[in-house]
Amino acid sequence: MNILEKIIAHKKEEVANRKKLYPVQLLEQSPYFHTPVVSMKKYLLREDKNGIIAEFKRRSPSKGNINPYATVESVSIGYMQAGASGLSILTDEHFFGGRSEDLTVARKYNFCPILRKDFVIDEYQLIEAKSIGADTVLLIAECLEKDQLQQLANKAKSLGLEVLMEIHSLGQLAKLCDSVTIVGVNNRNLETFDVNINTSLELATAIPAEFIKISESGISNPESILELREVGYNGFLIGETFMKTADPARACLDFIESVEALKGKGEVV
Repeated sequence: MNILEKIIAHKKEEVANRKKLYPVQLLEQSPYFHTPVVSMKKYLLREDKNGIIAEFKRRSPSKGNINPYATVESVSIGYMQAGASGLSILTDEHFFGGRSEDLTVARKYNFCPILRKDFVIDEYQLIEAKSIGADTVLLIAECLEKDQLQQLANKAKSLGLEVLMEIHSLGQLAKLCDSVTIVGVNNRNLETFDVNINTSLELATAIPAEFIKISESGISNPESILELREVGYNGFLIGETFMKTADPARACLDFIESVEALKGKGEVV
Protein backbone atom coordinates (compact mmCIF):
# COMPACT_ATOMS: atom_id res chain seq x y z
CA MET A 1 0.00 0.00 0.00
CA ASN A 2 1.52 3.35 -1.07
CA ILE A 3 1.27 6.62 0.88
CA LEU A 4 -1.81 7.86 -0.96
CA GLU A 5 -3.66 4.59 -0.42
CA LYS A 6 -2.85 4.74 3.30
CA ILE A 7 -4.12 8.32 3.51
CA ILE A 8 -7.41 7.50 1.77
CA ALA A 9 -8.00 4.39 3.89
CA HIS A 10 -7.50 6.42 7.06
CA LYS A 11 -9.62 9.27 5.71
CA LYS A 12 -12.61 6.96 5.25
CA GLU A 13 -12.44 5.98 8.91
CA GLU A 14 -11.93 9.57 9.98
CA VAL A 15 -14.93 10.88 8.03
CA ALA A 16 -17.16 8.14 9.42
CA ASN A 17 -16.19 9.13 12.95
CA ARG A 18 -16.62 12.86 12.32
CA LYS A 19 -20.12 12.30 10.96
CA LYS A 20 -21.07 10.83 14.33
CA LEU A 21 -19.42 13.58 16.36
CA TYR A 22 -20.46 16.55 14.21
CA PRO A 23 -23.67 15.82 12.27
CA VAL A 24 -24.56 17.91 9.24
CA GLN A 25 -27.30 19.74 11.13
CA LEU A 26 -24.69 20.99 13.59
CA LEU A 27 -22.28 22.08 10.85
CA GLU A 28 -25.03 24.05 9.14
CA GLN A 29 -25.42 26.19 12.28
CA SER A 30 -21.92 27.62 11.87
CA PRO A 31 -21.86 31.40 11.21
CA TYR A 32 -19.60 30.71 8.23
CA PHE A 33 -22.09 28.39 6.56
CA HIS A 34 -24.21 31.22 5.18
CA THR A 35 -21.35 33.68 4.59
CA PRO A 36 -20.45 34.40 0.94
CA VAL A 37 -17.06 33.03 -0.07
CA VAL A 38 -14.07 35.07 -1.16
CA SER A 39 -13.24 34.09 -4.74
CA MET A 40 -9.82 32.50 -5.20
CA LYS A 41 -10.26 32.85 -8.95
CA LYS A 42 -10.69 36.62 -8.72
CA TYR A 43 -7.68 37.02 -6.45
CA LEU A 44 -5.49 34.96 -8.80
CA LEU A 45 -6.49 37.20 -11.72
CA ARG A 46 -5.89 40.49 -9.90
CA GLU A 47 -3.14 42.51 -11.54
CA ASP A 48 -1.99 43.92 -8.20
CA LYS A 49 -1.33 40.42 -6.87
CA ASN A 50 1.34 37.84 -7.71
CA GLY A 51 -0.70 34.62 -7.68
CA ILE A 52 1.13 33.04 -4.77
CA ILE A 53 -1.02 30.84 -2.55
CA ALA A 54 0.95 30.50 0.68
CA GLU A 55 0.45 27.26 2.57
CA PHE A 56 0.43 26.49 6.27
CA LYS A 57 1.73 22.96 6.84
CA ARG A 58 3.28 21.53 9.99
CA ARG A 59 4.48 18.21 8.63
CA SER A 60 4.20 15.78 5.71
CA PRO A 61 4.43 12.00 5.27
CA SER A 62 7.60 12.34 3.21
CA LYS A 63 9.49 14.94 5.28
CA GLY A 64 8.15 14.36 8.77
CA ASN A 65 8.04 17.48 10.94
CA ILE A 66 8.53 20.67 8.95
CA ASN A 67 7.53 23.34 11.45
CA PRO A 68 5.52 21.67 14.23
CA TYR A 69 5.43 24.67 16.55
CA ALA A 70 4.30 27.31 14.05
CA THR A 71 1.05 29.11 14.87
CA VAL A 72 -1.51 29.56 12.14
CA GLU A 73 -2.50 33.00 13.42
CA SER A 74 0.93 34.60 13.10
CA VAL A 75 1.96 32.76 9.94
CA SER A 76 -1.27 33.39 8.04
CA ILE A 77 -1.34 37.07 8.97
CA GLY A 78 2.31 37.35 7.97
CA TYR A 79 1.64 35.67 4.62
CA MET A 80 -1.09 38.15 3.77
CA GLN A 81 0.99 41.13 4.94
CA ALA A 82 3.75 39.83 2.65
CA GLY A 83 1.36 40.10 -0.30
CA ALA A 84 0.20 36.54 -0.92
CA SER A 85 -2.89 36.13 -3.09
CA GLY A 86 -4.46 33.52 -0.84
CA LEU A 87 -3.93 30.88 1.80
CA SER A 88 -3.86 27.10 1.75
CA ILE A 89 -4.48 25.44 5.10
CA LEU A 90 -3.74 21.74 5.66
CA THR A 91 -6.54 20.28 7.78
CA ASP A 92 -5.52 16.61 7.74
CA GLU A 93 -4.34 15.75 11.24
CA HIS A 94 -3.00 12.20 11.07
CA PHE A 95 -0.52 12.67 8.22
CA PHE A 96 0.03 16.45 8.07
CA GLY A 97 -0.47 17.69 11.63
CA GLY A 98 -3.35 19.98 10.68
CA ARG A 99 -6.86 20.41 12.02
CA SER A 100 -10.10 22.09 11.02
CA GLU A 101 -9.57 24.71 13.72
CA ASP A 102 -6.47 25.94 11.87
CA LEU A 103 -8.60 27.08 8.97
CA THR A 104 -11.14 28.75 11.22
CA VAL A 105 -8.35 30.69 12.94
CA ALA A 106 -6.96 31.77 9.55
CA ARG A 107 -10.47 32.84 8.52
CA LYS A 108 -10.87 34.88 11.70
CA TYR A 109 -7.77 36.96 11.06
CA ASN A 110 -7.69 37.24 7.26
CA PHE A 111 -10.07 38.50 4.59
CA CYS A 112 -8.70 36.57 1.64
CA PRO A 113 -9.51 33.36 -0.23
CA ILE A 114 -8.67 30.24 1.77
CA LEU A 115 -8.23 26.77 0.30
CA ARG A 116 -9.03 23.81 2.50
CA LYS A 117 -6.22 21.39 1.68
CA ASP A 118 -7.37 17.88 2.49
CA PHE A 119 -8.31 14.58 0.88
CA VAL A 120 -11.99 14.93 0.03
CA ILE A 121 -13.85 11.68 -0.58
CA ASP A 122 -17.33 12.48 0.80
CA GLU A 123 -19.90 15.29 0.47
CA TYR A 124 -19.81 15.62 4.25
CA GLN A 125 -16.32 17.13 3.97
CA LEU A 126 -17.63 19.85 1.67
CA ILE A 127 -20.29 20.86 4.18
CA GLU A 128 -17.59 20.76 6.84
CA ALA A 129 -15.32 22.96 4.71
CA LYS A 130 -18.05 25.56 4.35
CA SER A 131 -18.76 25.46 8.09
CA ILE A 132 -15.14 26.17 9.07
CA GLY A 133 -14.74 29.15 6.74
CA ALA A 134 -13.18 27.73 3.57
CA ASP A 135 -13.71 29.41 0.19
CA THR A 136 -12.18 26.76 -2.05
CA VAL A 137 -11.94 22.99 -1.74
CA LEU A 138 -9.45 20.55 -3.21
CA LEU A 139 -10.60 17.55 -5.25
CA ILE A 140 -7.72 15.24 -6.14
CA ALA A 141 -8.35 13.48 -9.45
CA GLU A 142 -6.05 10.62 -8.51
CA CYS A 143 -8.27 9.79 -5.53
CA LEU A 144 -11.65 9.99 -7.25
CA GLU A 145 -13.50 8.34 -10.11
CA LYS A 146 -14.86 10.70 -12.78
CA ASP A 147 -18.50 10.44 -11.68
CA GLN A 148 -17.54 10.83 -8.03
CA LEU A 149 -15.46 13.90 -8.75
CA GLN A 150 -18.28 15.51 -10.73
CA GLN A 151 -20.77 14.78 -7.97
CA LEU A 152 -18.50 16.34 -5.36
CA ALA A 153 -17.73 19.35 -7.57
CA ASN A 154 -21.43 19.96 -8.19
CA LYS A 155 -22.14 19.75 -4.46
CA ALA A 156 -19.32 22.18 -3.68
CA LYS A 157 -20.65 24.63 -6.26
CA SER A 158 -24.15 24.39 -4.77
CA LEU A 159 -22.64 25.41 -1.42
CA GLY A 160 -20.99 28.43 -3.04
CA LEU A 161 -17.50 26.96 -2.82
CA GLU A 162 -14.96 27.14 -5.62
CA VAL A 163 -13.33 23.90 -6.71
CA LEU A 164 -9.65 23.27 -7.31
CA MET A 165 -9.22 20.00 -9.19
CA GLU A 166 -5.72 18.63 -8.80
CA ILE A 167 -4.12 16.50 -11.49
CA HIS A 168 -0.84 14.64 -11.74
CA SER A 169 -1.03 13.33 -15.31
CA LEU A 170 -2.54 14.13 -18.69
CA GLY A 171 -5.17 11.40 -18.52
CA GLN A 172 -6.73 12.90 -15.38
CA LEU A 173 -7.93 15.92 -17.38
CA ALA A 174 -10.73 13.65 -18.62
CA LYS A 175 -12.32 14.09 -15.19
CA LEU A 176 -12.84 17.85 -15.67
CA CYS A 177 -16.39 19.17 -15.37
CA ASP A 178 -18.11 22.56 -15.49
CA SER A 179 -18.24 22.90 -11.69
CA VAL A 180 -14.44 23.01 -11.48
CA THR A 181 -13.05 26.55 -11.19
CA ILE A 182 -9.29 25.99 -11.01
CA VAL A 183 -7.02 23.24 -12.29
CA GLY A 184 -3.93 22.59 -10.23
CA VAL A 185 -0.99 20.55 -11.45
CA ASN A 186 0.76 18.92 -8.53
CA ASN A 187 4.44 18.44 -9.23
CA ARG A 188 4.56 15.88 -6.41
CA ASN A 189 3.96 12.24 -7.23
CA LEU A 190 1.42 11.18 -4.60
CA GLU A 191 2.60 7.57 -4.70
CA THR A 192 6.28 8.29 -4.09
CA PHE A 193 6.10 11.97 -3.00
CA ASP A 194 8.98 12.81 -5.38
CA VAL A 195 8.77 16.33 -6.87
CA ASN A 196 9.48 17.55 -10.41
CA ILE A 197 8.34 21.00 -11.61
CA ASN A 198 8.54 19.79 -15.22
CA THR A 199 5.17 18.14 -14.62
CA SER A 200 3.54 21.58 -14.68
CA LEU A 201 5.52 22.71 -17.71
CA GLU A 202 4.57 19.59 -19.66
CA LEU A 203 0.83 19.73 -18.86
CA ALA A 204 0.29 23.49 -19.26
CA THR A 205 -0.93 23.52 -22.85
CA ALA A 206 -3.25 20.54 -22.31
CA ILE A 207 -5.42 22.34 -19.75
CA PRO A 208 -8.44 24.01 -21.45
CA ALA A 209 -8.13 27.78 -21.58
CA GLU A 210 -11.36 28.44 -19.68
CA PHE A 211 -9.85 27.13 -16.45
CA ILE A 212 -7.54 29.05 -14.14
CA LYS A 213 -4.23 27.16 -13.88
CA ILE A 214 -2.03 26.83 -10.82
CA SER A 215 1.17 24.91 -10.17
CA GLU A 216 1.63 23.14 -6.84
CA SER A 217 4.66 21.82 -4.95
CA GLY A 218 8.37 22.05 -5.63
CA ILE A 219 8.45 25.80 -6.31
CA SER A 220 11.49 27.06 -4.45
CA ASN A 221 12.83 30.02 -6.42
CA PRO A 222 11.39 33.13 -8.14
CA GLU A 223 12.76 32.02 -11.50
CA SER A 224 10.31 29.13 -11.47
CA ILE A 225 7.49 31.68 -11.35
CA LEU A 226 8.93 33.16 -14.55
CA GLU A 227 8.85 29.80 -16.31
CA LEU A 228 5.36 28.95 -15.12
CA ARG A 229 3.86 32.33 -16.00
CA GLU A 230 5.26 32.05 -19.49
CA VAL A 231 3.28 28.87 -20.11
CA GLY A 232 0.03 30.28 -18.71
CA TYR A 233 -0.10 29.64 -14.97
CA ASN A 234 -1.97 32.20 -12.83
CA GLY A 235 -1.26 30.74 -9.42
CA PHE A 236 1.58 29.10 -7.53
CA LEU A 237 0.96 27.11 -4.36
CA ILE A 238 4.01 27.25 -2.12
CA GLY A 239 4.26 25.69 1.31
CA GLU A 240 7.39 23.83 2.29
CA THR A 241 9.71 26.51 0.88
CA PHE A 242 8.25 28.93 3.43
CA MET A 243 7.33 26.59 6.28
CA LYS A 244 10.75 24.94 6.62
CA THR A 245 12.25 28.28 7.71
CA ALA A 246 12.22 29.76 11.21
CA ASP A 247 10.04 32.64 9.96
CA PRO A 248 7.68 31.47 7.17
CA ALA A 249 6.11 34.91 6.77
CA ARG A 250 9.52 36.53 6.26
CA ALA A 251 10.47 33.83 3.76
CA CYS A 252 7.25 34.54 1.88
CA LEU A 253 7.97 38.27 1.86
CA ASP A 254 11.52 37.77 0.58
CA PHE A 255 10.25 35.45 -2.15
CA ILE A 256 7.55 37.88 -3.28
CA GLU A 257 10.00 40.78 -3.28
CA SER A 258 12.30 38.75 -5.51
CA VAL A 259 9.42 38.04 -7.90
CA GLU A 260 8.55 41.73 -7.97
CA ALA A 261 12.19 42.58 -8.67
CA LEU A 262 12.11 40.28 -11.69
CA LYS A 263 8.92 41.98 -12.84
CA GLY A 264 10.64 45.34 -12.51
CA LYS A 265 13.38 44.13 -14.82
CA GLY A 266 10.76 43.04 -17.33
CA GLU A 267 11.79 39.42 -16.91
CA VAL A 268 8.37 38.08 -15.94
CA VAL A 269 5.55 38.17 -18.46
